[in-house]
Amino acid sequence: MASNIGMMDSAYFVGRNEILTWINSTLHLNLSRIEEAASGAVQCQMMDMTYPGVVPMHKVNFDAKTEYDMIQNYKILQDVFNKLKIDKHIEVNRLVKGRPLDNLEFLQWLKRYCDSVNGGIMNEYATFFENYNPVERRCKGGKDRNLRCSIKGSKSLQTNIVNHSGSGTALNSNPTSGAKQIRPSGVENEPNKSAEIEALSQQVADLKIAMGHLEKERDFYFAKLRDIEILCQASEVDNNPMTVATKKILYADEAKESALDEALGYLNQTLNSVQDEAETEA
Repeated sequence: MASNIGMMDSAYFVGRNEILTWINSTLHLNLSRIEEAASGAVQCQMMDMTYPGVVPMHKVNFDAKTEYDMIQNYKILQDVFNKLKIDKHIEVNRLVKGRPLDNLEFLQWLKRYCDSVNGGIMNEYATFFENYNPVERRCKGGKDRNLRCSIKGSKSLQTNIVNHSGSGTALNSNPTSGAKQIRPSGVENEPNKSAEIEALSQQVADLKIAMGHLEKERDFYFAKLRDIEILCQASEVDNNPMTVATKKILYADEAKESALDEALGYLNQTLNSVQDEAETEA
């Protein structure tokens, strides 16, 4: 099933907002950026929900911050893939760097895979999915004790942030004296705060517009690459040297320094071989 999800599949056109919504609603999290899932713990729990009992959740580190800890999570995930005979190699070295595009592509693949599997076993495991408590599974199973283990814990964290964001006198046990000390400065700074909020809101709006343009540009070039891939797969030109060279660029691993140099080298080698054969025949 996994092998049928190619790089030009429609799964890779799912936007980051939809991916984040899927993660947050399914696992009761509050991620705001794709790179927040770079540790591999989210992916492990998605597989835990899809295949009950297969993922050793007690080994998953939801508080992983170092590359070493993240790699351990991905090793668990790769072992699960191998156990389930899922033909998917995880590019761990790229994912742990936290680059948004690499992590987005992997999560796009994972969503497509989990959706296809869950759709097929929903009737069989309907009771399990209804009773699956992602927060409880993280607290009891995983190593994390700080990653939103409960709604209460999350609210407490937010309360602490609010209480500590101002001056220490804001927490004065005497409400009268505290209010009198802080209110004058707050009133004086209110116009400045409003202007700052308005400026930040404008920046957010501009960033959303820029992100929308980037996503459209990405989709445009993905469509172009898909057209080229389909053309290269045509039986009429499949063995053509130019087609082979183009495939070397399309399917090159990022670790290679220059796929273009390799493609040009192949073309030169092929051309020299043809010339040598022609001279021999002459």
